[in-house]
Amino acid sequence: MTRIRAVRPLRADAALLVIDVQAGFDDAAWGVRNNPGAERNIAMLLEAWRAVGGPVVHVHHDSVDPEGRLRPGTPGNAVKPEARPQPGEPLYRKRVNSAFIGTRLEEDLRRRGVKAVVLVGLTTNHCVSTTARMAANLGFEVTVVSDATATFARLHVDGRMRTADDVHDAALSDLQDEFARIADTAAVMTALSQREAACA
Repeated sequence: MTRIRAVRPLRADAALLVIDVQAGFDDAAWGVRNNPGAERNIAMLLEAWRAVGGPVVHVHHDSVDPEGRLRPGTPGNAVKPEARPQPGEPLYRKRVNSAFIGTRLEEDLRRRGVKAVVLVGLTTNHCVSTTARMAANLGFEVTVVSDATATFARLHVDGRMRTADDVHDAALSDLQDEFARIADTAAVMTALSQREAACA
């Protein structure tokens, strides 16, 4: 299991970036998933971020694959209830893995003075990982929340099936230190509370 570190004190400008929490990921064709409580943790983090007036940003995937489970106009493209945007929270629609490609996300974050992002959503090894890597390369301070992300079992190149936990942990381990800090929901909530107490 990926080692979880305590989060550094959260910057006042840290934005919560909610990635692809969409109904299409409930399709059984994806296979076995890990972290069944990820959506609950995402909802908790959203509630906490909104309570302190922190910036919240949503990203949804519009699949261009005719067979894609997140295609626009299909039920799978809809956002899950735990992660519905509220009025005033920006929503970016992407067609590739990175939330920064084909969107105004980078420009808008810089315009708002955001220098740190906290990533939650689906899936750990694809859109979360790609967005985290690019955010770090662009100079943002990145935190990925381990239990507010999730993924699915996948075939290894040699044909062996890797469990969803193995895929998830490998993705987080590859991000850790090089691209992001890895923390769980409790650690991020504590850091958020400490930040607010220090600002009071």
